[in-house]
Amino acid sequence: MRPVAPPGWPHEVRPPDAPGWEATAVSWLLDLCPAEYRRYTGLRRHVVVLARFAVLHVEAQQAACRRGLSQIRADLKDVATLEVVDAAVATFQLDEARLLATRRAVGLVEDALRGRRYVARL
Repeated sequence: MRPVAPPGWPHEVRPPDAPGWEATAVSWLLDLCPAEYRRYTGLRRHVVVLARFAVLHVEAQQAACRRGLSQIRADLKDVATLEVVDAAVATFQLDEARLLATRRAVGLVEDALRGRRYVARL
């Protein structure tokens, strides 16, 4: 049976059960997290724990992005032109979309590390 990755699976990570897939998952998850996480050997030994840390980290980034988006106009109104403020809003919106996709991907990887497997659909 050929390993299958669902839609939204990160292209940096091999599909579940492919040779070396967990190593690619660990590398990708560590790339999502603060650099300090690489020093914590427990996270490398317990990849499900690493995945949970990554989920929480991405969710915190999403919350920060939502907060920034809701406050940016008021925060910059006295120090930046409307054009600059609009560009900042657009940047937050782009990052919000990126983080949404990242949250889905990290959730899929976490599920696979917990044993979930995916099947190809025709």
